Amino acid sequence: MQLDLNLLTALDALLEEGSVAGAADRLHVTAPAMSRSLGRIRKATGDQILVRTGRTMVPTTRALAMRAQVHALVQQAHQLLSAQQELDLAALERVFTVRWHDALTAACGTALITAVHRQAPGVQLRLPAEPGTDDAELRRGEVDLESSSSAPTLPDIRHRLVGRDRLVVAVRPGHPLTEGPLSPERYAAAEHLTVSRRGSLRDPIDDALTTRGNERRVVAAGPTTAFALQLALGTDLVVTLPDAVTRTAREQLGLVTLPLPFLLPDVPLYLLWHQRYDEDRAHTWLRDLATETVQALFAPPITTQQPLTNQTGQ
Repeated sequence: MQLDLNLLTALDALLEEGSVAGAADRLHVTAPAMSRSLGRIRKATGDQILVRTGRTMVPTTRALAMRAQVHALVQQAHQLLSAQQELDLAALERVFTVRWHDALTAACGTALITAVHRQAPGVQLRLPAEPGTDDAELRRGEVDLESSSSAPTLPDIRHRLVGRDRLVVAVRPGHPLTEGPLSPERYAAAEHLTVSRRGSLRDPIDDALTTRGNERRVVAAGPTTAFALQLALGTDLVVTLPDAVTRTAREQLGLVTLPLPFLLPDVPLYLLWHQRYDEDRAHTWLRDLATETVQALFAPPITTQQPLTNQTGQ
């Protein structure tokens, strides 16, 4: 049986875009040509692959089951055939999915998009929100680069430590905690807000307080850092979060930052990717650029040095 392996590329684009027109645009072919490719794919697989529902098309059950494998095969073929080629950023056309914590996306997303577009104008970035539950999208190749506060345990997931952040306390101007020294007892007695995609009302801060004999009152859990900071601005709720990745957002809102009144280890920040991209030059370029962008958050602030005066004050 002879197979046209170009159909794999067409199938990958069809499953990624979910439409004939979108897949045609992605591969720079006409819509009729892509429609003919879909017909050949249907004949080869014995499955409709995409079926119309109203004005849109949705993948069949078999298409969903094969999507990850098809994408992996196309990526492997691309790496195999381009391994000896120099990376031409000006000509590179590729879509990368970068899934970061919302605070990191807010802090670095603009800089990353700007840097990518300046160096490789044909590259497109997806910056989706983090899911509420863990999944295997990184392993399936559906996510190219991910952020995490913990190193992965799976052997096929690579990681790179890009920084360490300290926790700080953010409150509205005029908040009672801004009056006088902040002790662990005053901190624990305040009303708190956690930031959790899963809605958790407890985090490692509570464990640290428990070992000290304190308990804090958490009255709400917010899904994103942006929501938590807005809520802290309009209420007496206290939010505790990493310093560097939220500094710009806190300053823009005019929130008051206080030091955490007890010691906690710094929060590590890792970038994660699947081992299939270890030798992928385009992916290597992306993760190096992302590393540089994120590490800029942790650079010491630039201070303007006043000119020295002579002894006469002139």
